[in-house]
Amino acid sequence: MRLFLLLVFNTLILLKNLDFGFADEASMVDGDRQVLLALKSQVSENKRVVLASWNHSIPLCEWAHVACGRKHKRVTSLDLGGLQLGGIILPSLGNLSFLRVLNLGDNSFSGTIPKELGMLFRLQQLNMSYNSLEGEIPSLSNCSRLVTLDLMSNRLIHGLPSELGSLSSLEKLLLSKNNLSGKFPTSLGNLTSLRQFAIAYNHMEGEVPDNIGRLTHLISVQLSQNNLSGVFPPSIYNMSSLRFLSIVGNHFSGNLRPDFGNMLTTLKELYLGMNSFSGNLPKTISNISTLTHLEISQNLFTGSVPVGFGALHNIQMLGINENSFGNNLVGDLDFPSALVNCTQLQVLDFGYNRLGGKLPIFVANLSIELAAMYMGGNLISGGIPHAIGNLINLQALGMETNLLTGRIPTSLGKIIGLKELGLNSNRMSGEIPSNLGNITRLISLNLFNNSFEGSIPPSLGKCRFLLFLRIGSNKLNGTIPQEIMQMESLVGFYISKNLLTGPFPKDVGRLKLLVVLSAANNRFHGNIPETLGNCLSMEEIYLGGNGFDGAIPDIRNLRALRIFILSNNNLSGSIPEYLANFPSLQYLNLSVNNLEGIVPTKGVFQTPEKFSVSGNGKLCGGIPELKLSPCPQNVVSKARRHSSNKKKIIIGVSIGVASLLLSLFALSLLYILMKRKKNDAHVSDFGLARILDQESFINQLSSTGVRGTIGYAAPEYGMGGKPSRQGDVYSFGVLMLEMFTGKRPTDQLFIGDLTLRSYVDSGLPEHVLDMADMLILHGEVRNNNVNIAECLKMVFHVGIRCCEESPINRMTMAEALAELVSLRKRFFKTKRTTFRAGR
Repeated sequence: MRLFLLLVFNTLILLKNLDFGFADEASMVDGDRQVLLALKSQVSENKRVVLASWNHSIPLCEWAHVACGRKHKRVTSLDLGGLQLGGIILPSLGNLSFLRVLNLGDNSFSGTIPKELGMLFRLQQLNMSYNSLEGEIPSLSNCSRLVTLDLMSNRLIHGLPSELGSLSSLEKLLLSKNNLSGKFPTSLGNLTSLRQFAIAYNHMEGEVPDNIGRLTHLISVQLSQNNLSGVFPPSIYNMSSLRFLSIVGNHFSGNLRPDFGNMLTTLKELYLGMNSFSGNLPKTISNISTLTHLEISQNLFTGSVPVGFGALHNIQMLGINENSFGNNLVGDLDFPSALVNCTQLQVLDFGYNRLGGKLPIFVANLSIELAAMYMGGNLISGGIPHAIGNLINLQALGMETNLLTGRIPTSLGKIIGLKELGLNSNRMSGEIPSNLGNITRLISLNLFNNSFEGSIPPSLGKCRFLLFLRIGSNKLNGTIPQEIMQMESLVGFYISKNLLTGPFPKDVGRLKLLVVLSAANNRFHGNIPETLGNCLSMEEIYLGGNGFDGAIPDIRNLRALRIFILSNNNLSGSIPEYLANFPSLQYLNLSVNNLEGIVPTKGVFQTPEKFSVSGNGKLCGGIPELKLSPCPQNVVSKARRHSSNKKKIIIGVSIGVASLLLSLFALSLLYILMKRKKNDAHVSDFGLARILDQESFINQLSSTGVRGTIGYAAPEYGMGGKPSRQGDVYSFGVLMLEMFTGKRPTDQLFIGDLTLRSYVDSGLPEHVLDMADMLILHGEVRNNNVNIAECLKMVFHVGIRCCEESPINRMTMAEALAELVSLRKRFFKTKRTTFRAGR
């Protein structure tokens, strides 16, 4: 009986302990649930829908992107990669103690990497790549089972923590595209299980430590685009299993070992470009039979290109450009003949070396898989083989800046997939083959600086994807085919320095995407088409050295224009005032034409180095450095009437009460300026009768409220705008300028883009007295209390600001009134000012 009771008692204790165990386990599972719910609560609200299953009604282990262990039901995997959740990474994730896989990559997370993640001792894979994480890499020394650590494409700073060396199980360490700096820690040599190491696009410096040679299991090393220096890292020669090596864009120098190819026999991809390696290229590289990609561009290699490259039967890309290979000798181009056996070759680039001799005919026998061949920037002579058309899969052919002669082979027209063709800066001649128009996928055609003749083939108009057409500096003649103006994809159109003639096509306005138009130094004549103003993307226009005549076309909508050259033509009329308002204009050349009138003084016209108007004998005004004559009163008799004799538009403008009051105040200011203490002169001596007549006219307006005359209308009224206070201010500004200059907006002086406002604006401040009405200046100030020139300058300034073209740039009624009141107080503080009648 006692034994039975003892057994029952022990059983009860055991059951009790089991209950506690179950309770404790349930508590831990609930803890995992709370951690994930907290994570969900702080991600971007519009992204929470992908975590809709994360709620209390669904068991934790059935949540999307979550995996649990079979026994304890604890979270073992959290895979949120690529969901673009946003938000921050919570430190509480460190409480998911059973976690083995944590993938938070490509989520736009910000903030720092919580140090609490270092508590996840079971963690094997940690991926936080492609986020916006900042700060340092935390210590993960407790994560001893970690196999993959991927933190690439973030904003992490400072150096690599030495604790990384304790992760002896690590096989992948991916840290590229951050802001990491400093030198490699020596502890890196302890990662003897490492197979992939990538730390490209950072700011690492110094030499690669020798103990990295202990990492004999490495198959991929990516160190490109850092500040590393020294010779080619000797320790890398020990990595006999290496398949991928890139050290592009560092400061490595010196020679490569002659037995290079005998040491790294398993390499598939080798990238050594953009360093300072020198000497001969080791011939043993041809022993690396597994090599598919070899890129050694932008170094200082010399000597000949190894003919043994022909043994690289698996080679797909060979880039040896921008070195100093060759000696301008006949044998420099022997190596391409060996490449005929490389049947998988897709990209061949040996441009910008010192390779000489005639272009071998067997380049046309290279791999039919060849998609790009570049040989520009050498000293290659001879003609292009007619059989070049055999390379039917070519997409890019660059043969520019050589000594090539002869014609363009018509067989090029068979390579219908060609996208880039560069033959510029050679000595080629003949006509441009019309069948180039069959290459309808062409994006860039560059025939610049040769001796091509004949006309521009209209068939090029079929190349509807063409972005850049460069055929300048040749001997092309005839007119521009209308078909060219239908290539609405054109971004750059370069035809300068040819013998092209005729008027420039009006259809140029269809080229909405055109950024650069270079048609200088041809024989074009007639007016420059007004439709040019429809090319709203335009940034550079070169039309100098032709025979264009007429006025400068209206291009006021080309606000992105940076360079505008119309020099050495026969253009007439005035300089458009709107050019001074172009925010991006960096250089303007209008020299050697027949332009006349006022030179603006704002914008690009303020800096002599940024514009030229020399060789236009009838220009006046401008900045002092131009040393042009001021625009005098008699410029009216010299100015030509506008040849188009356009009809003037009469627009009724509403003048508000506030505008009338300001007008009367301006008149009273002028009256104060000229009134005399004693009756020393007649009113008519100062033009006061004229002013009183104006005042009488304004009094008439006060009863009608409408002004109906030419020249006072705000520009926006001409475009259908409704009468407004800003329009009233504009009319008032013009009225002020008329009263104080004695000129009407419709005077014959003001033709083309020369207006009453621009006339006054360009004359300030040096010629203020030259512009003022002679009747105002007929009197003389007897004391120094009143400075007529300074007063008139400020009055003109108010008038100019009131009639700005854009309504938002004009003064308000209140601002104009305040300015005029300030003028009265400044210049007329006493009543002791007297005037003496002129003789």
